[in-house]
Amino acid sequence: MSDRRELLRAATGRLREAGVASPEHDAAELLAHVLGTTRAGLVLVDDVPEVAAGEYAALVGRRAGREPLQHLTGVAFFRYVELAVGPGVFVPRPETELLAGWAVEVAPQGGVAIDLCTGSGAVAKALADERPDLEVHAVELDEPAYAWAERNLAGTGVDLRQGDFATVFDDLLGTVDVVTCNPPYIPLEAWESVAPEARDHDPHLALFSGADGLDAIRVLERRAAELLRPGGVLGFEHADVQGESAPGVLAGTGRWADVRDHEDLAGRARYTTARLAR
Repeated sequence: MSDRRELLRAATGRLREAGVASPEHDAAELLAHVLGTTRAGLVLVDDVPEVAAGEYAALVGRRAGREPLQHLTGVAFFRYVELAVGPGVFVPRPETELLAGWAVEVAPQGGVAIDLCTGSGAVAKALADERPDLEVHAVELDEPAYAWAERNLAGTGVDLRQGDFATVFDDLLGTVDVVTCNPPYIPLEAWESVAPEARDHDPHLALFSGADGLDAIRVLERRAAELLRPGGVLGFEHADVQGESAPGVLAGTGRWADVRDHEDLAGRARYTTARLAR
């Protein structure tokens, strides 16, 4: 048997040395995963069986190698829903919960919502969970990511399609109330600055978007304008350094009113919202 406190202390140190941003949290999450409990439930554990300790050491080693925590546990939590995630799909970030929350609040009763570039299906699933009155649609191009979204959205009532967000949903043109999107927005030249967890494990299709990181947002602006009814709203995430350039894509077209940028909980520019001019 191994002492739980000693295991956590050693794992936390190893993860900290490897540059993991949240070593204490991740060490505890991995041990809880191995033991089939929660982080809170670890306080009830004194001794860890050697087999479990060996499994834990292997997972800590992989996390020190910067594999995403969620790939190791197979689960990501997003607002009030649980998502299955793993290799081949972008792991949803807590920051994106703000965009989903905005959509939950602004969507009209019985309205139509579309989540473009849905990835794991996180935003679409949150909308279906919190606003069962909505008609929710989602699309993902990448085949492996689509398979994860299909798994996560099964039984939710969400209309999930595989295709290019620039061309899909022709049957809904001019009828949509809310469009959300977490598009790729990292400039190609920023490759080296991207955290290894994302750069080495998230699909590049979900990360990089041209020289300035705005190529997908330009496409999104045009497609959202076609999908939305007059007065419908668009919300999309962007990089923290794009707090002016991202909303500028919309403001420069003359098609949008009430263009606003919003900060995340850390005070960083995070997502843009706008209303299609009537």
